[in-house]
Amino acid sequence: MTVQPVDIAIIGGGPAGMFAAFYGGMRQASVKIIESMPQLGGQLAALYPEKYIYDVAGFPKVTAQELVDSLQRQMNHFSPEVCLEEKVVELIKLEERLFEIRTDKAVHFARSVIITGGVGAFEPRSLELPEAVKYKQKNLHYFVSDLHKFKGRKVLISGGGDSAVDWALMLEPIAESVMLIHRRDKFRAHEHSVENLMKSKVNVIVPTEIAELEGESEIESVTLRNVKTKEEVKLNVDAVIVNFGFVSSLGPISEWGLDIEHGSIVVDSRMESSIPGIFAAGDITTYPGKVKLIAVGFGEAPIAVNNAKVYLDPNAKLSPGHSSNMKL
Repeated sequence: MTVQPVDIAIIGGGPAGMFAAFYGGMRQASVKIIESMPQLGGQLAALYPEKYIYDVAGFPKVTAQELVDSLQRQMNHFSPEVCLEEKVVELIKLEERLFEIRTDKAVHFARSVIITGGVGAFEPRSLELPEAVKYKQKNLHYFVSDLHKFKGRKVLISGGGDSAVDWALMLEPIAESVMLIHRRDKFRAHEHSVENLMKSKVNVIVPTEIAELEGESEIESVTLRNVKTKEEVKLNVDAVIVNFGFVSSLGPISEWGLDIEHGSIVVDSRMESSIPGIFAAGDITTYPGKVKLIAVGFGEAPIAVNNAKVYLDPNAKLSPGHSSNMKL
């Protein structure tokens, strides 16, 4: 049986990939999304579905899962083919306008490719204490998928970036108490978030780190150490959340012959990679002045799709006109 190639294969089903699928439908292209995870949405769905996002145009605030659900409904107008739990291991250019995409489950063919793989494969940086592994599946958390699990509980959060500060602010009205510690004097989070943190009832202690976890089956107490004075204090807690960021890797993508800089795919103003016909959008890309935001990915996705359309048909219009003229 011959597998017919789609016009555009999208590798990665995060926000940029989902919007690219919708926009591909607008350009009357046949589209297939290949995603390694069990669901679409990327990190939004996998890591922080209940976290609010404030910097997406048109949404004063929206939870990550609500944004994913909206993207899903938008994308479904054109019913793109979706392949979940398939990890792409090889991408081969067979000839001009024909690519072979090998996954751990199947072989796909496409006339062009858009890579929207986010930060690539990722896993959280772990708390480097020997006893931490014991509590990982208990009340030591690296992700927060359900805020209400922490209702009425004493929560300790360790970290200095956006995730740590955001979770502290979101848990403050739900938990019995929230303590946020950071090993440095200043937080790396967005300035506005830090300002709100300092106005909140969250107990902020810096420069402090976790020295020891104690408890039988779950964490019952935590020993905190002041980084400068080495003074230690022991506290009873019900849950510990660690937000030290993520370790990411492009994985097989780095072996596909693309120009890579600092773990990102180099693209030009057309969002095209060093291999003609392979485009990229979202956090996986880099170019002068690149800013890694969801909102930026939403702008890059249509650029990639429109230029893929011209790659497939040099006589096609780069700019298709206004969507307000369409009826969906």
